[in-house]
Amino acid sequence: MRKVKVGVIGCGNISDIYLRNAENVFEVLDIVGCADLVANKAKEKAEVYKIKAYAVDELLARDDIEIVLNLTIPAAHAEVSMKALEHGKHVYCEKPLATIRDEGRKIIEKAKEKHLYVGCAPDTFLGGGLQTCRKLLDDGWIGTPFGAIAFMIGAGPAMSHPNPDFYYKKGAGPMLDMGPYYLTALVSLLGPVKMVTGMAKTPFLEKTITGPTRYGEKIKVETPTYISGTMEFQNGVCGNLLTSFDLHYAYWDSKLPFIQIFGSEGTLSSPNPDSFGGPVMVRRFDGEFTSVPLTHGFIENSRGIGLADMAVSIVQGKKHRANGDMAFHVLDIMTGFFNSAESGSHFAITSTCERPEPLARVLPKNSTVQT
Repeated sequence: MRKVKVGVIGCGNISDIYLRNAENVFEVLDIVGCADLVANKAKEKAEVYKIKAYAVDELLARDDIEIVLNLTIPAAHAEVSMKALEHGKHVYCEKPLATIRDEGRKIIEKAKEKHLYVGCAPDTFLGGGLQTCRKLLDDGWIGTPFGAIAFMIGAGPAMSHPNPDFYYKKGAGPMLDMGPYYLTALVSLLGPVKMVTGMAKTPFLEKTITGPTRYGEKIKVETPTYISGTMEFQNGVCGNLLTSFDLHYAYWDSKLPFIQIFGSEGTLSSPNPDSFGGPVMVRRFDGEFTSVPLTHGFIENSRGIGLADMAVSIVQGKKHRANGDMAFHVLDIMTGFFNSAESGSHFAITSTCERPEPLARVLPKNSTVQT
């Protein structure tokens, strides 16, 4: 299979894992250049990975680049993705697709208008942990699912991140920052959502940074940091998701699961959806939770597998898994929680998506993604 040429926009920390995996794991990807608004960042990455550094407009104008990998900050995702699409490039974006529902919708509409692909992280649902969960569900290990719970709780980035300010501004917070991992996992396992109800609170109007570089500095909290949501899936499953940056160290060792799905014949407990591997547990009838061996590969940090799958799909002319429709549906759910919280009523989700196809069980090392 031919290699697909990719240009990166956004040369922050997360770009390293994409660049390394494109070079060492996913043979279909050929990252040929990078760009950043801070020119020195692009030059530094280019030197390390032996690629070319460009200005953003130069990269977008290159005829040989087929996919733009958008690794900018979330507030810039929509603008950069739209520019790439307008230049005739396919786009794969870090999560979330956008921070505003209407901006996400415009990306999907523009891509369909120009017959281009849109992909979006997270792609952790393609890792061995969640693909094993998918196989167990499809094979009927817990019978018919009827309920699901998910928890993303912690003290928040003010406790450890060197510059956590962004996480507490509009367009961020625990739901838009971490919610995509949990909701993408749930949609990939259970299918799309048709209705949500949400409550959103801001328990603390300021946070104290405790990281070593800015210890003791206060930052203003401008977005809800405790969001509780209930979802009705199209297949009838009732789900609950809690995300919070307000539960301090005393709560970190709680026994709350990442994701559990309840079925007519048992319970499935998933690994952390922010990871590619991790333990998968099943409890059936009166037994204890039992660890299930992982059935799929890509259990290490395999960021870029969604991009590789999209590249394969472009070559073969089929639909990819970490696609724009699912990313927009997840954005619709997240913003729906806030709409519900503001209105005090249920919120109907008008978008939908297909449940993505599972990966093949056997995946060779240093390969394109098999279907």
